Amino acid sequence: MSQYVVDIAQDGEAAWNSVESIKYDLLLLDVTLPKLDGIRFCQRLRTIQANNPAHRNSAAPVLMLTARDTVADKITGLDAGADDYVAKPFDLEELMARIRALLRRGSSATTLSLCWGSLLLNPSTYEATYDDKPLALTPKEYAILELLVANGRRVLSRSSIIEQVWSMDDSPVEETVRSHIKSLRQKLKFSGAAEDFIETVHGLGYRLK
Repeated sequence: MSQYVVDIAQDGEAAWNSVESIKYDLLLLDVTLPKLDGIRFCQRLRTIQANNPAHRNSAAPVLMLTARDTVADKITGLDAGADDYVAKPFDLEELMARIRALLRRGSSATTLSLCWGSLLLNPSTYEATYDDKPLALTPKEYAILELLVANGRRVLSRSSIIEQVWSMDDSPVEETVRSHIKSLRQKLKFSGAAEDFIETVHGLGYRLK
């Protein structure tokens, strides 16, 4: 898997914490994960997909990997929301082929727009509008705004924004986040949004109002 960036979790709860904070192109789940097994993990993910389509991983394809290979087990996994099911022992080349197929399927799927009131974001084109007026955003400004929309009323600290928007090799100081937020507010206000559309929660961070 050298062509992919892979995060590894030792149990289901740790995996869920990662899913809550990082956007993934694909999830590879073992049914027998401790603390939160793969079936319940997948069910929880698909429940979020139904209730909150804007969640960063609501549409991430799920490939289940398990030693349970009966037809009934496969049906259980697929009914829980898995997109594919591979039984152990497996051939690595077959697994990689299935991963590539799911990634292709995901990239060709219709991308859901993200919205918050009059704000509309298109994740496939990185375009944003407010009240149908285009917002001329830099890539970092768009990424921050998308992150805020995806998290709704949840407060994001400056360090959390840095962690999710910038790479580890390009990590800025927190003042950089303040500058981007200020620029976003100005551009949103110019398009008709309230000055506090992006709200500062003192001592904690930012959220959308």
